[in-house]
Amino acid sequence: MKRTGKKTATDRNFVVALSRGLEVLRAFHPNDGLLGNQEIASRTNLPKPTVSRLTYTLTKLGYLTPVPRFEKYQLAPAAMSLGYAALANLGVRHLSEPFREEVMRATGGAVAVGGRDRHSMIYFGQSRGSETVGVQLDVGSRVPIATSAMGRAYFWALDDEGRADVSRILREHYGSRWPKMREGLERSGETVAKYGFAISVGDWHDDIGAAGVALKLNDGTGPYAFNCGAPAFRFTEERLINDIGPRLLAMVRNIEAALGGLMPHSKKDIGKKLKSGGKVARVAEGFR
Repeated sequence: MKRTGKKTATDRNFVVALSRGLEVLRAFHPNDGLLGNQEIASRTNLPKPTVSRLTYTLTKLGYLTPVPRFEKYQLAPAAMSLGYAALANLGVRHLSEPFREEVMRATGGAVAVGGRDRHSMIYFGQSRGSETVGVQLDVGSRVPIATSAMGRAYFWALDDEGRADVSRILREHYGSRWPKMREGLERSGETVAKYGFAISVGDWHDDIGAAGVALKLNDGTGPYAFNCGAPAFRFTEERLINDIGPRLLAMVRNIEAALGGLMPHSKKDIGKKLKSGGKVARVAEGFR
């Protein structure tokens, strides 16, 4: 975490204490288990005495549970309820589920939807079958914007101002590594312009290949992005461009149609459409 910037620090409406408390909660990552004050201080760049006061306060509020034996903390149910409440409010997660599962079954890849969190994309929906054992990601997992197919698709769905803002955040995060990251990100823009989707083969993870497509909504939220990934020996660059990417693009366009009211919104009705050869099924048939 970067220290609170000068502009933010002089914003009279900005509550620094609250922002620091939230940073402590954000320090806990999936599969972390327990964290001590020193580990939290290292992840947040906050002074350890400040972290000690914050963890004490968050414990009193019920957001952290202390584990005295190890002098560490873990997220309490009250903190996790915030995440579940957020997931429940993301209609695109629920509506996209049957679409994701159809593409998962057709391709054998893991299909996910995510949104941006600083320099990463965070999964809030995932469809994964028995054939996708090589892709060990789930809800709450993060992938980098600069090198993942999902992140690249999201980046190029932004307007010029949005891309400039994200580029600044990525530059600050990666430091001397940013020029190389930027080259790959800029090349991915050519792929998006040509095909309508982004790809990543070994750029984020050596043995993962994936395609990514952004989802733009008219309600001011997002954009979000979907990906479909599998071990790179199965999802080669050729297959991503000629098969996986077009399928994923068709899926996202169908989801956009559903969100736009062009078809029923309930998962039951959507499932009927898919099975009965309705509009969604007909659009997707061209990529099977």
